[in-house]
Amino acid sequence: MAARHARPAHLENATLEEIADKYIAKFETRVPDWDAFSDANIEGYRRAQHRFIGAGASGKHDAAGIIPAENFTLSIMLVPPGQGNAPHTHEVEEVFFILKGRCVVFIDDEDGRRVSRELGPWECISCPAGVIHGYVNETDEDCYLQVVLGRGRPDVAGFADQKLFENRERHLKD
Repeated sequence: MAARHARPAHLENATLEEIADKYIAKFETRVPDWDAFSDANIEGYRRAQHRFIGAGASGKHDAAGIIPAENFTLSIMLVPPGQGNAPHTHEVEEVFFILKGRCVVFIDDEDGRRVSRELGPWECISCPAGVIHGYVNETDEDCYLQVVLGRGRPDVAGFADQKLFENRERHLKD
């Protein structure tokens, strides 16, 4: 057997056991972070992040047990009924992929116009960089969605609401 691509320098001498220990994460070991985002303690925006790879949009970077990211991040969000996230942007694309339940995803423009679509399991939206976007669970059941950001260490979310934007790094102090 031959590896057709070189390992990254930091893995050149790693054993398979070391690679498995560092790059495998199980849901049962993820701790839901209900304070992952500065808007997550505000009614209507409550949600928990189960981080798997990299920091995600929260800006928290070096938590134990998180798979190190090179070029993207991956989290699972638990979104209770009536909750979602505040309209925001990123410097890279962000994908919301629905795993269980239903939620409404939206994109906004700076004039307040909104386009919304309800998504269910195995459906997704890819939000381009700089486009205001978000989601809300309008059902009476929890929604689980996978979130992928196109950078290993993305900037903290750029909330469209000025007060949320000014307070966007509050959760990093915890």
